[in-house]
Amino acid sequence: MKLHAHKFIDTAQKAINNPNLQSAVDIGTKLASDKRDKSLFADGIEHGEKMRDQAAAIKKRCLNQLPGLLEKAEANMIANGIKVLWASEAAEANEQVLEIARNHRCYLAAKSKSMATEETGLNEYLESAGIEVVETDLGEFIVQLCEETPSHIVVPIVHKTKASIRDTLIKKTGMPYTDSTDEMTRFARTYLREKFLQADLGISGGNFIIAETGSLALVTNEGNGRMVTSLPNVHVALVGIEKIIETVEDYATLTQILPRSATGQSLTTYTQMINGPRHPEETDGPKHVYVIFLDNGRSSIYTSKFADSLPCIRCGACLNACPVYQVTGGHAYGWVYPGPIGSILTPLFNGLQNAKVLPDACSLCGKCKEVCPVKIDLPRMLLELRHETVDRKLSNKLWDIGIKLWAAINKSPKMYQISGRIGASMCRVWPFQNYPWPINRWTKYRSIPQLKNKSFTNLWMERQLKQEKNDRQPYKDS
Repeated sequence: MKLHAHKFIDTAQKAINNPNLQSAVDIGTKLASDKRDKSLFADGIEHGEKMRDQAAAIKKRCLNQLPGLLEKAEANMIANGIKVLWASEAAEANEQVLEIARNHRCYLAAKSKSMATEETGLNEYLESAGIEVVETDLGEFIVQLCEETPSHIVVPIVHKTKASIRDTLIKKTGMPYTDSTDEMTRFARTYLREKFLQADLGISGGNFIIAETGSLALVTNEGNGRMVTSLPNVHVALVGIEKIIETVEDYATLTQILPRSATGQSLTTYTQMINGPRHPEETDGPKHVYVIFLDNGRSSIYTSKFADSLPCIRCGACLNACPVYQVTGGHAYGWVYPGPIGSILTPLFNGLQNAKVLPDACSLCGKCKEVCPVKIDLPRMLLELRHETVDRKLSNKLWDIGIKLWAAINKSPKMYQISGRIGASMCRVWPFQNYPWPINRWTKYRSIPQLKNKSFTNLWMERQLKQEKNDRQPYKDS
């Protein structure tokens, strides 16, 4: 996927001015947040927080053992009949998938939801080589028909209204006119059923890799994941190396916290553990299963001070809670991962110089940290990236000048008092919203109370002087 993170300010402005997007994202994120809270804390806040503690401990332990667990997983997968490949970067992963497709003479790929394949741009790569790729997750299917990218980690079309989805299906697939959500879903299911039956290649991601059993674990709701991984003769899974966990017991814990955080369910409709290709005596399932472990910068993150970003289980809870995401949607962030986690991962995967604006797309309210199921300290890492932006002299020069000027004024009591009086006078004669560029990029969307002529310090000093004067007056006995 092409990177457009440097355009965040402009794309965010367009999103803010789009009433349909504002309505759709507002409804979608609030609904998801409410469902998350009700599900996670159904048995009490203490129980929900204990689940978060357990999930965080599991991911931390597995991350600390990452190299060893990857080797163990590879050995057990090979023993299960799975062919294991390693891709150091996105291009290598795409080439490996294409080679597999050509070796097995595959021309139609049915694909389930996968952020890793979005990361590598796999769809475009395969299509340029003459292989048709069909997204089978309903949201991803709509996104593909619209020739867009997902705007949310879990809900790809959170930015779409029902009317726009209806119009897309009518235009792109010939669906008869209907306003019924059930009928739209039924039509899409029938349409995709034919693709499932025709596909000779199934492509998926993976929620977890279980090292002790060599299993690929998937959690889905629509059933398309099960179709993709069982109907075609060839199944390829592209999975980030950070998805490794140690035991089935770990998986049992994480499958309780993930759906609660993502969709507000105690358990997803479909929970799979794929242990290899079908055996000779079996009549269904793929004949060939490949798992490609994707690095694509993860090893560098693992050895950096941002390693704590790797436990992310892609639930999307931080997006739903983020006040910035709620008004900009996902496309404004300009790459695969939006929201708070995207503001960290995008600079780490693509270079801070190419996404330096994203760490500033945060109010530092801390809500993302509060809802993260594995307790990632997202605000701390966003601040670290801001510090690094300044240290590497990547920050906006005008902003740097403004900060230095502000610091100089606040270091001098006299200058601070003078600037306060000037500011108060300006506010009286020059409305806050009418300031010129570049200040108006901030002021035209905000209002502040009328500044007083005297600062708190001045008022306090006057109060003290008045008190001292009263204390010096002789006492009069009435």
